[in-house]
Amino acid sequence: MAVYTTEIASETITSDNPIHQRLLKAYVVAADKVHGNLLEVGCGEGRGVTWLMPKVEKFSAIDKIAEVVEGLKKKFPQGNFISGNIPPLPYNDNTFDFVVSFQVIEHIKDDNFYLKEISRVLKPNGAALITTPNRPMSLSRNPWHEREYTAEALTSLAKKSFSQVEMKGIAGNEKVMQYYERNKESVDKMMRWDIFDLQHKLPASILRMPYEMLNRLNRNKLKQAADDLVASIRHEDYILSNEPTQALDLFLIARK
Repeated sequence: MAVYTTEIASETITSDNPIHQRLLKAYVVAADKVHGNLLEVGCGEGRGVTWLMPKVEKFSAIDKIAEVVEGLKKKFPQGNFISGNIPPLPYNDNTFDFVVSFQVIEHIKDDNFYLKEISRVLKPNGAALITTPNRPMSLSRNPWHEREYTAEALTSLAKKSFSQVEMKGIAGNEKVMQYYERNKESVDKMMRWDIFDLQHKLPASILRMPYEMLNRLNRNKLKQAADDLVASIRHEDYILSNEPTQALDLFLIARK
């Protein structure tokens, strides 16, 4: 079952490629860090399973979309996939060596509880790897998100649940930033029509349909204008940065 929207970027839709590669980079980074018993919270359609599963002894994952989870069970029978809304997490205390959760926390109403649950299921000294958009780099309100974070805000929140917190970021090279600037220019032009600032005043449920339509239209427009650029971006064009305030995504490393 395909559930791709502009919020869940597709590896098969060319106009989504820069976003897909950006999201994939977190898994590439995580693959060099994880071992033992791993849990992925919010695995989606399994973008990173083939990167992470070979690196660990046991792979478990949870996602809210039951049809997607059933597909992953068939594709990766050696993994433990379950469906359910989170938090809470349906696992025992002190179970996992690592938890990865990429582009999830911004969708969670009780983000503090979400982090406490991740800490709870980690073994002593276990680590969580978490990504989320860097709010200062966002181009408009995303009605699928409960909130977005600055590096300082997410660091402060994580310190309530973890003993050690390190904040990094997923940044881009010149090619990536060329795409970002073109995207920003295009979105800014669209936002000029929002003279009443409705994107920040209307309920998220009302904004989701027009947001999806305009976002898809914009990505297709960028592809048509710079097809070679859009198609050529790879995860190697994104880097793990020690300057999170300038990054596209925040990359949190939190240890229990």
